[in-house]
Amino acid sequence: MRRLMNILRWIFYLILALVALTVTLIIVNLKSDLPLEGLKSRWTDKNSRFVEVDGMQVHYRDQGTGPVLVLIHGTSSSLHTWDGWSDALHKTMRVVRMDLPAFGLTGPSPARDYSLDTYVAFIDHFATKLGLQQFALAGNSLGGTISWKYTVAHPDRVRALILVDSGGFPVTASSAPIAFRLGGLEPLSKLLVRLDTRYFVEDGVKKSYGDPGRLRPETVDRYYELTLRPGNREAFADRMRVPRPDETSLLSGIKVPTLVLWGGRDNLIPVETAQRFGHAISGAKVVVYDDLGHVPMEEDAARTSAEAGRFLAENAPKVAESPAGSAAK
Repeated sequence: MRRLMNILRWIFYLILALVALTVTLIIVNLKSDLPLEGLKSRWTDKNSRFVEVDGMQVHYRDQGTGPVLVLIHGTSSSLHTWDGWSDALHKTMRVVRMDLPAFGLTGPSPARDYSLDTYVAFIDHFATKLGLQQFALAGNSLGGTISWKYTVAHPDRVRALILVDSGGFPVTASSAPIAFRLGGLEPLSKLLVRLDTRYFVEDGVKKSYGDPGRLRPETVDRYYELTLRPGNREAFADRMRVPRPDETSLLSGIKVPTLVLWGGRDNLIPVETAQRFGHAISGAKVVVYDDLGHVPMEEDAARTSAEAGRFLAENAPKVAESPAGSAAK
């Protein structure tokens, strides 16, 4: 009996020590949000604008003149992920990109509604606010899902579609970021929104690159600092808990020219998914980059933007549009 009591006592002390260690680690790693004005001064440039859409001040950039290309980023990202594409493509077209609700400098939605249908409605309201009548649409990951769902819902507005490692089909990630796995768990997500996200962000961005050696420290800094925009951590947790029904049966309704770009080393959405999109969308062209990961437009902007530029030149009608910045005053 005494031996059993000693064992139980040691177990109690061990549990107590573990609890104390956990509490200490949490306290040490607590991190406050960063001031919004400071983030704006660091992550806006001369092309940055803000426009009110659905009760939010939406951060966007609008460059060039000609046929319009709208770019939509993925989860935990921002419009900056398209910097290379915009630099290359705005010379021959008007390139518009925004920070989606819940991310970047736009921040959380007042309604806390991050369903795909709400994102599709947001893109329509944003396009209308900027006076965009018809445009090509390109999206990565979550942005890809929003793009093809928007194309199904508004076929009269989309001239061409580019899906870059797009979401949509149910898949199992081979190496999902830790934050993605924790974000959907109610008790842990509440803790996550109070902690310093540096480790989680670095883990996620590295897993998004086919070759982490291409990842620049300033890119990690950007992802990290924008997660600390007031409200973004809570919004991320809200977004990760949104149900994700399989609506890919809708893909057969897409009739516009479609280009599917994919990184062969994508650890989040397997490369086999590229062919599934290729088969589901009639006439879609599929291009795979064997050495790139989940964000090929960011990892190698030169190659991927050149492919996108050729596709748009061949397939997107030359619809005249107003120059950048002429709407949403």
